[in-house]
Amino acid sequence: MNRLWTPWRSKYIESFSDKDDGSPKKCIFCDKVSGTDDEKNLVIHRGTHSLIMLNLYPYNSGHLMVVPFSHKSEFGELTADENADVMKETQLAMKLLLATSHPDGFNFGANFGRVSGAGIADHVHFHIVPRWNGDTNFMPVLGETKIISEDLTDTYRKLTAALRTAKV
Repeated sequence: MNRLWTPWRSKYIESFSDKDDGSPKKCIFCDKVSGTDDEKNLVIHRGTHSLIMLNLYPYNSGHLMVVPFSHKSEFGELTADENADVMKETQLAMKLLLATSHPDGFNFGANFGRVSGAGIADHVHFHIVPRWNGDTNFMPVLGETKIISEDLTDTYRKLTAALRTAKV
């Protein structure tokens, strides 16, 4: 198997790990929750208890995440209100994607714990990956490389425009 090295991803994730000087660990998602520049942070929408944001390292164009505001590492720690808001924001995210990129379906899920594949295991979050008939082409099959066909900035602009014009 060939490997496509993306060292910038590791450096970004490591920038939020424990510091040598004993200072507290930063959380990528808490940074987005408390941030004020939604465009820079790729935040599409803020609900009551969670937000929708683009994944900086998407599996497909339009790969979104729903992130609860509260920093909790266990799914069972989310309150009923937080769970309800996650589902509400997930529905909105799917509506935005349907209005802008017309996928044929979605993968929706989460990885809980490092062993499950969670890149950021300390803050519960959910993935929404739009899928199209035939979106698996020769690159992943033969080249074991995924092609992302749209720039994140373009995707961000389409989704926020759809949100503003109530195309959902």
